[in-house]
Amino acid sequence: MKAYVFPGQGAQFPGMAKDLYESSDEAKRLLESANEILGFRITDIMFNGTQEELKQTKVTQPAIFLHSVVLAKIADDFQPDMVAGHSLGEFSALVANGVLSFEDGLKLVAQRAMAMQRACEINPSTMAAILGLADEVVEEICAGIDEVVVAANYNCPGQLVISGSHKGIEIACEKAKEAGAKRALPLPVGGAFHSPLMEPAREELEKAIDETVFNQGSCPVYQNVSAKAETDVDVIKANLKTQLTAPVRWTQSVQAMVADGATNFVESGPGKVLQGLVKKIHREAEVSSI
Repeated sequence: MKAYVFPGQGAQFPGMAKDLYESSDEAKRLLESANEILGFRITDIMFNGTQEELKQTKVTQPAIFLHSVVLAKIADDFQPDMVAGHSLGEFSALVANGVLSFEDGLKLVAQRAMAMQRACEINPSTMAAILGLADEVVEEICAGIDEVVVAANYNCPGQLVISGSHKGIEIACEKAKEAGAKRALPLPVGGAFHSPLMEPAREELEKAIDETVFNQGSCPVYQNVSAKAETDVDVIKANLKTQLTAPVRWTQSVQAMVADGATNFVESGPGKVLQGLVKKIHREAEVSSI
């Protein structure tokens, strides 16, 4: 069975999707419509902008979404048995399997980006990657700190990203090193994503989700919050509403897809990060990209 997976924030690069725009009429149509939906020419920044320009909040998430979704839309043999996305990528996955329209998916991603930015301004915070410790050990470390600091991204065995206040992350990194972590790396991010500190953004995005039409998907989506196959539209909406304050259970999602028969994982989007994570989670998996 074939699973399509969609990357999240951090996969952007100058020139992204330019080759798609120049080689496919459908890609050109979708990308030009994105300019109209967003109210500015995001394609100019994607094709010719600098890395710094691509890091702008209003650009980063829509750009990765567009690259990922357009790839899936123009692929000749796009017939997924299941889909999943890492954080932001979940919105791409929901467009790819038809739960969300292209227009509604892009609007939600744009609203999500700005809501997250405002939450970061309200609660200055950060994240860090802990390498070489069991998930349970990192969870225990976070639970024992009298600050907001939680497990945020279960990327693969031995790689867990934590999220919280600046002080909480600093203490957690020190304790992780003491516990034998190979590395404890503060990340260059603007806030504590997938933590309780994103509550203002969650509330804002919840309203937007309630106003959006969700359709029956063509195949199951394995959501970050539940890490299992979801097909019920109401459940998908509920999970999406809590995604910003809940951890990304990527390790568990890939394990569930494998248990349900996935053998071939195809990454749709910029970069190859998810292919690497899938191989670390399940060595026998076949991985590729569109």
